[in-house]
Amino acid sequence: MIIGIDIRVLAIGRKSGVQEYAIEIISRLVRLSPQDEFKPFFSSFGRQLPEYDWLKLQNVKVYRYRFPNRLFFVVARLFGWPKLDKLMGGADVFFSPHFFLAPLSPGCRRVTVFHDLSYERFPEFFTWPQRLWHRLMEPRKPARFSDRVIAVSASTKADLVKYYGLDPANISVIHNASSLLRPSEAALKHFKQLNHVPNRFVFSLGTLEPRKNIAGLIRAFNILRSKPEFGDLKLILAGTKGWKYSDVFNEMKDSPYSKDIIYLGYIEDSRAYYYSLASVFVYPSFFEGFGLPVLEAMSCGTPVVTSANSSMPEVAGDAALLIDPYNISAIASAMESLLSDPELSALMKEKGMERSIRFDWDRAAEETLKVIHS
Repeated sequence: MIIGIDIRVLAIGRKSGVQEYAIEIISRLVRLSPQDEFKPFFSSFGRQLPEYDWLKLQNVKVYRYRFPNRLFFVVARLFGWPKLDKLMGGADVFFSPHFFLAPLSPGCRRVTVFHDLSYERFPEFFTWPQRLWHRLMEPRKPARFSDRVIAVSASTKADLVKYYGLDPANISVIHNASSLLRPSEAALKHFKQLNHVPNRFVFSLGTLEPRKNIAGLIRAFNILRSKPEFGDLKLILAGTKGWKYSDVFNEMKDSPYSKDIIYLGYIEDSRAYYYSLASVFVYPSFFEGFGLPVLEAMSCGTPVVTSANSSMPEVAGDAALLIDPYNISAIASAMESLLSDPELSALMKEKGMERSIRFDWDRAAEETLKVIHS
């Protein structure tokens, strides 16, 4: 079988959750099925494609173009051109790890992955240019035109059925996984000393944007920090600046404990260390399609507080304390429970690590290949 793959999400830049998904899945697909011919399609006017080793395998031939992607999307939407399978000399099926517009010939099957429908559920969390762009992109079209759809959670599948009217039988739920492992105790000790990491801290990682509810977390931290027994507690935030993030920095500035709030910015290679050294990981998002940081924290043996909505209970199960993200007192109370009760903290660590093992990239790739071949 000849399998085209849209790898435009892999343009060099700060790695997003969608990029991580694409790397983990595609790198396994090409090795799982050496009898298939894989044709990754890449286009970018200004960015380069990283030289991944799996792109050099014998059954992989990369098709690189220098089309500006924004112009490409406009032309694709207006004219349904160019046909991507034709640009790569033909394909039996085209796999899209994201819902980018990808015009195809009638004989080429389409498999599309959807990570979330946040732009449908909560348009108010996006800027007006983002809302306009999503309207122009029309993700409803690739969803309805796909022969098969993959959702990264049952929650996302339910949204695809509700908002796009898709047939549930045509949607396969294939969960993400975590590639992180807890570093050795010696490595953690060295990292802590080298980077002056505090002894006791709450950690949260995610793009700074309204949906992540970081401003709410800061308010919850203020409640906790005001108590004498938490006088040494710090809050460490990590994640790239996204959009509409002024509220986060205003909350940090206005906090009476602003000196105890540390913003690291974007981190990648060191995140396993911060997860592992944290006293508790808090992810009070208003909505997620999967919620990979929850799984990453559990895989590093850190007790988790996360929201009781969308996909997060599906990922966390009973291995985290679930809260209402709109209830600031509830967030503070859950953090306090884990910080004050060593037995509960140890139980959540154990449950989290056990649960994280259930999510596996190898199995996800095998299930994805079955969908592509079906």
